[in-house]
Amino acid sequence: MVRLYFTLRKMRPAHQESWDEKMVERLRAQGYVPFNEYPIDFFLALPDEAACNAVRARLEPEGFSVDVRPIEDAASLPLSLHATRSMRLILADMVEHSQRFGALAAEFHGRYDGWAA
Repeated sequence: MVRLYFTLRKMRPAHQESWDEKMVERLRAQGYVPFNEYPIDFFLALPDEAACNAVRARLEPEGFSVDVRPIEDAASLPLSLHATRSMRLILADMVEHSQRFGALAAEFHGRYDGWAA
């Protein structure tokens, strides 16, 4: 049993990059400087106007600019909320924001679709 554990452990990659980590690395390779601020866009798919208004009410006081648009051919999550704020591209911060937006989307029965710079 112990031998099986160590064999499987060796087969597992030592470190799997997260989506956030890949994005930050790609942007830095394109010349983004970690300590400069850039406009970062976060995307959520939400079920209705009430959910969009609740998310907007939480984000705007924190300095996010928020807009909502309909998503064509999306029956269960027909609205796209786009939140933008200038911030630095620091991996730990971006991971924290992704976790927060994921939880926020789940709270309102939506989906977090990631971020872009």
